[in-house]
Amino acid sequence: MGGLDAITAVVDSFVGRCANDARINAKFARTDIPRLRQMLIDQVCEASGGPCTYTGRSMKETHDGIGVTGGEFDALVEDLVATLDEFNVPEAEKGELLGVLGPLRGEIVEVESDVTGTALPDAYQPAPALS
Repeated sequence: MGGLDAITAVVDSFVGRCANDARINAKFARTDIPRLRQMLIDQVCEASGGPCTYTGRSMKETHDGIGVTGGEFDALVEDLVATLDEFNVPEAEKGELLGVLGPLRGEIVEVESDVTGTALPDAYQPAPALS
């Protein structure tokens, strides 16, 4: 995907796009955004064959109790595709990244529904901030 600088630019744009997307932004209400940003950079970098290593929690553990709907997952994927298109990421690299994300659906989605914009459950405890 063009190296770490390019991945960082894509992730920064993607995080901003998600923050402005009412279909999904409620799920990030208590998220430590700097932590999320770094975890996404590491995850995308590792998935695209870069030198980074993702050290965050599993997707199942990260999303447990959030109540992510199928519609919210699909909206996030749409935001990712739009961001990749914004940066003219070639189809092969885009397909590779989406190929990694697709199988994670079962670990992320807890509610099979097309509904979007659902609130983060009160009981949800986010990951600790990066030190």
